[in-house]
Formats: sequence, C-alpha cells, structure tokens
Amino acid sequence: MPQIAQLSETYASQIFWLLLFFGFTFFVIGRGMVPKVMATVSARDNQIAQDLAAAEAARRASNDAEAAWKQASDKQRSDAQALIASAKLDAAKATEARLATATAAIDARLGEADAKINAARTSALAEIETVASEAAGDIVTRLAGLTVDADAARAAVKEVLHG
Repeated sequence: MPQIAQLSETYASQIFWLLLFFGFTFFVIGRGMVPKVMATVSARDNQIAQDLAAAEAARRASNDAEAAWKQASDKQRSDAQALIASAKLDAAKATEARLATATAAIDARLGEADAKINAARTSALAEIETVASEAAGDIVTRLAGLTVDADAARAAVKEVLHG
C-alpha cells in the first residue's frame, strides 16, 4: 500500500503543521479571545447581580412606601369617622335643642288654645243657659199660661244641664 509507505515521509511534516496550527489556534483563541469573552460574561453576570439587588431594594422601598401610605390612609379614615361622629352628635344636639324649643312653643300655643276653648265653652254654656231659660219661660207661658220668674227658669235649666 503506497499510502502507508508515504506515511513515514509525511508523518513528521503533518505533525509539525498540526502542532503549529493548534498552537496558533491556542494562542489566538485560547489566550486572546477566550479571556475577552470570559470578561464579558463576568461583566454581564455582575451587571445582572447589581440589577437584581437594585430591583430588590426598589421592591423593599415600594413595600415600605405602601405600608406608610396604608397607615396614613387608615389614620385619615379614622379621623374622618371621628369627624363624622362628632358632626352627627352636634347635629343631634342642635336638632334636640330646636325640637325642645319647638315643643315649648307648641305647648304654649296649645295652652293658649285650651284656655280659649275653655273660655268659649264657658261662654257658650252661659249663652245656652240664658237662651234655654228664656225659651223655657216662653214655653211655660205659652203652654200653661203661667208667668215664670227668670231666676227660677235659669235655676231649673242649670239643674237639668249640669245634672
């Protein structure tokens, strides 16, 4: 086989070029490019770690701000509830005072009206007694032909009416 026979002649030359090629590749890529790529990867990893730390700090700050906001909101809500309760109490007191004033005015007017009604009733009863006694005297005179004293007629009417 001629290929095997040539092997010894070209073997040394092939090994030389193989070593030269792989040595060049090692120094150019292994010593030149790989460190730059590794530095880029390391820088990217550091940047990602910094970004994650900044995001975590921002999340903590936002949680603290939210908690402060909730606390302030709860305080404002309780203050508003206290203000509403105070306003309701003040309104109830004012309404109660106005109601008491109105009730007193109504009671006074009712007292005056009762007094007027009682006076009118007394006056009406007196007039009724007078009219009834005069009518009784006229009826006795017409029916029986007797004259009845006005005082006797008034006393008889009072007796019948008051009873």
